[in-house]
Amino acid sequence: MHRGASLHLPAIILVMDNTFLSSYGSIEHELDQERVVRVKRDYHWSRSLSLAVKRFADIVFAIVAIAIFIIPCIFIALFIWFEDRHSPIFRQERIGLHGRPFMLYKFRSMRMDAETDNHPELCHDNDDRCTRVGVFIRSHHLDEFPQLWNVLKGEMSFVGYRPERRYFIDKIMEHNADYARLYALRPGLFSEATLYNGYTDTIEKMLTRLDMDLDYLDRRSLILDVKIITKTALSIICGKKF
Repeated sequence: MHRGASLHLPAIILVMDNTFLSSYGSIEHELDQERVVRVKRDYHWSRSLSLAVKRFADIVFAIVAIAIFIIPCIFIALFIWFEDRHSPIFRQERIGLHGRPFMLYKFRSMRMDAETDNHPELCHDNDDRCTRVGVFIRSHHLDEFPQLWNVLKGEMSFVGYRPERRYFIDKIMEHNADYARLYALRPGLFSEATLYNGYTDTIEKMLTRLDMDLDYLDRRSLILDVKIITKTALSIICGKKF
């Protein structure tokens, strides 16, 4: 590479996202130290700005969504409660940003004794642990509404990877330790992997989802997030099961 050619590197590097972080070793000898420091600073400033914009959008749209869907959520909660007279809200510990646990909220779609022995078990098609209301809200993804509170609290984002329980993360990491890379992101209410891979009820599907999540991690952008939200919303409105 000629010295003159390096003038175009910052613009190229800034769109390389995570790959740039592993590229310092290969480019640093081509650029003087002052230029390397400036390129690093520009990259991190751009990434920080993008994250700030995404967080601001999460807060605004979470507030708007809660205001719009509060009435349907009240009816869903009442239907769940009337069926078995138990709490309509389901809480479960998941692992999120920086590998920290948080409490995820959903509308309860299963019986209260779904995991009485405390042994984690994935939901599957025609699962007899699901309530009648639960089958409906789960198939139409209405059980996810309470996670708007997780988004508002900063534990989740509108788009990211779907958060998992520690038990299943350990199982996944026995096959692919790259799962830990996802801890750089907030988990998402919407996920590109869920859109195209659907719910995961086997370790094999979880590994496929992981590959897709890692691909999203390397390609993520605000424009991509908008596309994922739009496609997911249209799929749900059109009745697509995933």
